[in-house]
Amino acid sequence: MSADAAHMIRLVLISLLSLVLCSPGWAGAWLRNTGSGFTAASVTAFPEDDGVYKYKAAIYSEWGMKPNLTLGVDAEEHQDLYGHALIFARIPVADFGSAGRMAAEFGVGAHHRQYGAWAMYKTTLSYGKGINTGLGAGWIALDAALEYRTHEALIRKLDFTAGLSSGRRLDPLLQIETSYTPGRPWYWSARPSLIYRPKTGKTSWIVGAERNSARDHTGFKIALWLDY
Repeated sequence: MSADAAHMIRLVLISLLSLVLCSPGWAGAWLRNTGSGFTAASVTAFPEDDGVYKYKAAIYSEWGMKPNLTLGVDAEEHQDLYGHALIFARIPVADFGSAGRMAAEFGVGAHHRQYGAWAMYKTTLSYGKGINTGLGAGWIALDAALEYRTHEALIRKLDFTAGLSSGRRLDPLLQIETSYTPGRPWYWSARPSLIYRPKTGKTSWIVGAERNSARDHTGFKIALWLDY
């Protein structure tokens, strides 16, 4: 079997798994209502100096199993070179009313580099808050995580998300991710995007750009959000 075929099979299997587990695409501190779900699929392409594009593909899905329990899958693949797939459970920690809320996630899965694969574990503490602005309602979220990738490292992560859910067809979204691996420089990525909501249905399209510390060129991202 060729490397391209093996990569395609891996992506198909991840897609099917996320759909089986199957409002705005809020993760972190917000739990799903019982019986409801959300799935996001995205592809980001980065131009290289030789004119070739490299890409990463990601799928995220979560489902409300009980009022105090949300289950989900988080998977990402980078050009068949490295990636991960993680199953997680989210539980509430505290509700501060209008001041926001907190939740915790516990995940287990695997990461790979080419054909080698190892276990990984992740613990996340999240804070989220609904906001009202002159442009409409929205939300902010802050996620602090410890990600232990066996045979690799213990990674510290801190992510920030802010967006609007005004009811308009177009709304802005900003995602900033940072991580630190001992012995390596800090990593960061920034993704400003626009959320497009069609008149009918429970889908949203996200189009934006990504700039990160690992690449010299800006990437282009397109994503689809589905609510169930």
